Amino acid sequence: MIKAGRKIAIISISLSSGGAERCSGLLGLMLEKEHFEIHHIIINDGTDFHFNGALLNLGKQTTAKNPLIRKIMKGYLLHKYLKDNQIDIIIDNRTRTNSVREFLAQLMYGKRRKFAMVQNFKLYKYLPKSVFLARMLYRNTEKIVCVSKAIEQEVIRKYGLTNTCSIYNPVQLSDSEPEKISNLPEKFILFFGRLEEKHKNISLLLEGFKLSGIASSGYQLILLGDGPDYLFVKNKIAALDLTESVRMLPYTNNPFGYVKQARFTVLTSHYEGFPLSIIESLSLGTPVIAVDCNSGPREIIQHEINGLLIENHNSKILSRAIMTLVDDEVLYQKCKNNAKKSVEHLSLKNIVHQWKELLEKNDNN
Repeated sequence: MIKAGRKIAIISISLSSGGAERCSGLLGLMLEKEHFEIHHIIINDGTDFHFNGALLNLGKQTTAKNPLIRKIMKGYLLHKYLKDNQIDIIIDNRTRTNSVREFLAQLMYGKRRKFAMVQNFKLYKYLPKSVFLARMLYRNTEKIVCVSKAIEQEVIRKYGLTNTCSIYNPVQLSDSEPEKISNLPEKFILFFGRLEEKHKNISLLLEGFKLSGIASSGYQLILLGDGPDYLFVKNKIAALDLTESVRMLPYTNNPFGYVKQARFTVLTSHYEGFPLSIIESLSLGTPVIAVDCNSGPREIIQHEINGLLIENHNSKILSRAIMTLVDDEVLYQKCKNNAKKSVEHLSLKNIVHQWKELLEKNDNN
């Protein structure tokens, strides 16, 4: 029997394709084990990731062709579901870019306890650009939960909001080995994520790989993922004459075999939040080269301990880092040996404790 005040709705864009969406599934999994009743509500259809609890898939239940009617129906069904299921707590893990829509969402959430997550350093994806509107919309939000300390500091600096806290995204540690992937090159480095140039800066990765010259030693670069810039990336590979040494493989919701078999993984983003690709890689004992973008990498990567943290937007520095982790076996093994234990503090057990403490703070009020 679920105690009063412990029915949670985790609201997400979907449960597929993105790091924030994967985190929604993990969050539900953690909290259900702590005897909260979990309800996932997704705006768009997509359930690639594992999740526990009930599901309201608004993307499937609203089939009207008119976009306005579809939005109205989603709002109606959301409001009805929250009321019918007597939801006590809202954890809003959506991107929130339309202030009018968010004002209506706050009305639907009513007097329930509300927690708004911010998963990216680009705050406009989650909070209005207007300081006045942000303060008005989130004044009754119990906590704005930021997934990195840098994000929380930026929210405080930009908006002057004080109802903030930081809770890192978790990683699911496992003692079992992921299934071995066949037909992979013997020697390769890996990028896994969304092919979106304005965010992930794949061009920098390709340029750094080319300058490193490790293809002459038999190394390949594998790009694992899909996205809106697939053709741009494919053309960039051809323009850099890398078609023989760079392979593009389709998105999978289980990339762990690829990650485990890679020499190391690489992240070259313009910006992040608290990138799951880094902590998932480290959890499998695979070192990471990451650029020092806002935010996340510098709160995860310990330079020359579990990977390399390097200056952003510099292909020469990236190429030298790539060569270092290929040629310096002593440093590589040091980073590899430290990788998994460096993210143990991000285990489900440790992160759920922080969430439980936050959610139970006013449990008896």
